[in-house]
Amino acid sequence: MSATAFVLGRHGRAILTRTVRHHQCLGPFAQLSATRDLTMTAVGRRALPRADWDTLGIWLDEPVALPPLSARYTRTSSAVAASATGCASHTGKRRENEDRFAISRLSEDVLLFAIFDGHGGDSAAEFCSKKLPYLIQRNLIQESELESVLKKSFIQIDSYFLESISTTEEEEELLSSGTTATVALLRNETELLVATVGDSRAVLCRAGKAECLTEDHNARRKDERQRIQESGGFIEWNSVGEPYVNGRLAMTRSIGDFQVKPYGVIALPEITTVNVDHNSDSFLVLTTDGVSGIMDSQEMCEIIKKCQDPSEAAYIVNDQALQYGSQDNVTTLVIPFGAWGKYKNAFRSSNFGRMMVASCRWG
Repeated sequence: MSATAFVLGRHGRAILTRTVRHHQCLGPFAQLSATRDLTMTAVGRRALPRADWDTLGIWLDEPVALPPLSARYTRTSSAVAASATGCASHTGKRRENEDRFAISRLSEDVLLFAIFDGHGGDSAAEFCSKKLPYLIQRNLIQESELESVLKKSFIQIDSYFLESISTTEEEEELLSSGTTATVALLRNETELLVATVGDSRAVLCRAGKAECLTEDHNARRKDERQRIQESGGFIEWNSVGEPYVNGRLAMTRSIGDFQVKPYGVIALPEITTVNVDHNSDSFLVLTTDGVSGIMDSQEMCEIIKKCQDPSEAAYIVNDQALQYGSQDNVTTLVIPFGAWGKYKNAFRSSNFGRMMVASCRWG
C-alpha cells in the first residue's frame, strides 16, 4: 500500500513524493512495517531523500524542511548574562548554612561569579561574599590585568577580615572562622579566569566533557604539604585518611583561619585562564565540597546536560548530592555559555545502587 502527493519542484517541474510501505511477514500473527520516503520526478527517475526533509513519523501532504542545525538548540547566542545564572544553596543536614555565593557585573565587560564555603561559623564566608566583589571592582579601575587583580584582592580580603574581627568582642572565636573562595571573572564573554583557595570546585563543560579548572588545596598535595611543614606546621591524618593542618583544618589555603596562618596556610589563590568557545562550551559550574566531595566532575556535567535551564540544573545537582548522602551544606552555580543545550544526553536514571549504599552508610 502506498500514498502519493505532488509538490512543485525547482524550475516549476512537478515532483512526486511517494511513501512506500514494505511488509515483512514475521509469522501468522505479526507483521513488521517500515516506512521510507522517496523523491521521484514526474518521469519516474528515482532520487535520494533530501537531507533536510523529515523522514520520520506520519505521512504528510508536503515535505517538512527542518531548521538549520544551530537553531535546534535552546541557546544560540554567545551573550552571557548574570541574570541567566542558575543558583541554589541548601543547608542539608547541618544546623546552619555556612555557604555563600555572589554574582555581579563589575563593569560593562566583566562579570563575577563566586562561591564560598565557610567553616567555624559563617562570618568569613559572609564577609567575603559582600566585600570581595567590591574589592575586585575597585582594583579593576586601577589596573586591567585580571590575574594581578585577583591575587591582590584575595590578599586584601584576608587582611580586611582580620581587621574587622579585631574590633569585636568575639575576636577569639572569630579567629578560627574561615572560608574557601572560588571566583570566576569573565571578560568580553570569552576571557575566563578562575581563582581559588580551598576545595570549592569550578568545572567547565566543553564538548560535553568535564574540564576541572581548580585543584583542591589540601595536604595530599606534596607542594602544599611541604609548605606547611617548612612553616613549622604538621599534618595529622584522621581515621578515614583525611589530612588536617595541625589537626584542625582540612585545607592548606583559605580566607581567615588566622590561628593556623603562621603555619603555612595562605590566602594566595591559584589561577586558571581559559578562552571560552561558545560553539563548544556549554556551561561553567561552581560547587562547594558538599557537592564535589560526593560527585565527580563528569557526573555533575551529565546531570546538568539533562536540564532545561540553569536554575533547574543547580537545584537538581544539589538534590542529587543530598540523595547520595552528603552531610554538608550544598551550593551550586551554573553559568550557561553559547553551547547550552547542544550536548544534551539521553535520560539516564539515578544510580540506585549508589543511593542505597549512601543510605546504609549514613543511616
